[in-house]
Amino acid sequence: MNPYDIEKSVSDGPEPNRDDAASGLKDRLGATVATAVGWAPAVIVAGIALLVWQFVAVAFELPRALLPRPAEVWQAALENRIVLLKAFASTGIAATSGLLTAICIGSLISVAFSQSRAIRVAFFPYVIFLQTVPIVAITPLLIIWSGYQFRTVVIVTVIICLFPIVNSVTAGLITIDRQWADLFSLYGTGRVKTLLRLRIPAAIPNLVLGAKTSSGLAVIGAIVAEFFVGNGTAYEGLGSLMASWQAFLKTAALIAAVFTSTLLGLILFGLVDVVSRTLLRRWMNVSGTLPK
Repeated sequence: MNPYDIEKSVSDGPEPNRDDAASGLKDRLGATVATAVGWAPAVIVAGIALLVWQFVAVAFELPRALLPRPAEVWQAALENRIVLLKAFASTGIAATSGLLTAICIGSLISVAFSQSRAIRVAFFPYVIFLQTVPIVAITPLLIIWSGYQFRTVVIVTVIICLFPIVNSVTAGLITIDRQWADLFSLYGTGRVKTLLRLRIPAAIPNLVLGAKTSSGLAVIGAIVAEFFVGNGTAYEGLGSLMASWQAFLKTAALIAAVFTSTLLGLILFGLVDVVSRTLLRRWMNVSGTLPK
């Protein structure tokens, strides 16, 4: 083969499909635009809220101690950023620990409830009791029993997170597709195998739903506990900071701490959502049912 033939064979080879590359770029661009459009309403509402906040504070000449301007809150957040970051970490660890503990304990309780109607009827009212009792009322008791410790914050968080998980997971374990249950019975599958291969996979979407609900409650429980725990120790979470700044009328810093706690709740919710879309994706689809 002469050089002319080699050059011709190379030139006649398959060329890269530019149409596919352009189509992929267009799809990614379209997805980015769709995401931006999806967030646009929330950003617009936030902008309007800031404008209204600024207008009310200026038009009515409200004192800074009563309602500081948005710029002053931002300045307070920058000045106290180190303290806020440390408190964010402390509260985040407590809320995450309590949420994970509640998921483990709640899932085990739900399994027991799904295996025996008698157990469910006997003990489910006490799970409801944990949800209905005011957490502010029992936190001082928990401090007496557990002390001004980090574990007390975790215990309070577990208590406030437990009911949504038990309620959701129990519902997922006992409300399975009748056709699937008949199929497992037809093949003589035992109770343990039915639990592991049918009921638990079917309850995964319910577990995610309960965890998403509890993710916000975890931050609330941790902050409420820190209101009390921070009074008797050097523990500094977001709740302790809020109580301290409220006492000294540092309203701008207090509002900054409120926004920080909101950010923590959003991050926890986002982490649960990411886990459900990645590690648990095989058990979930858009409708939240078992995959076909």
